[in-house]
Amino acid sequence: MQSPAQPASSTRTGDLSAKLLERFPTVKVDYTKPRRLKVTVPVELVKEVALFTRDQLRFDHIETVSGTDYASKGEFEVIYFVGSTNPDQEDLVIAVAERLKKENRNVPSLLHVWPGAEFHERETWEMLGIVFQGHPDLRRILLPEDWNDIPPLRKDYVSPGR
Repeated sequence: MQSPAQPASSTRTGDLSAKLLERFPTVKVDYTKPRRLKVTVPVELVKEVALFTRDQLRFDHIETVSGTDYASKGEFEVIYFVGSTNPDQEDLVIAVAERLKKENRNVPSLLHVWPGAEFHERETWEMLGIVFQGHPDLRRILLPEDWNDIPPLRKDYVSPGR
C-alpha cells in the first residue's frame, strides 16, 4: 500500500528545514502547523540565522514579534514570525525563536534585517522587559511614560488591587 502524497506545503517546509539544518546544524527545527516552521536558535546565532532566512530562503518581511515568559524555567522566548512575498512561498511562515535566561534579558535587535520589527521589538521590550540591543528607539508606546513597575506581561507581575 502506498503512503499518501505529502502536501505541497509540507514538502516546502521540509525543503526549508533541510537548508537551515545544512547551514546551521545546531538549530532546532519544529513543524508547528502544515505551513509553519519554527527554528529555535541560540541568541548568539540569531542575527546570522535571520540574515540567512531573509537572503537565502527569501523570507523578506516581518509579520510580528512575540515574547513568552516561561517563569517555571526562568526563561523568556522571543519569536520573530517572518513571511515571504515570493509567490511560491507566500503562504509559509518561519518563526525564528531564541530562548534566554531571565537574568540576561539582552538580545540583538533584528531591525536591520527586517525593518518592520521596529514597533514589535518596542512592544516586547515594554511588555516583557527584553532589551533589544542596537534598537535605536526603545521607548514606551503602550504604557504611560512614567510606568514604574515591572513589565505587565511577566508572570511575576501583580496587578494593582489584587
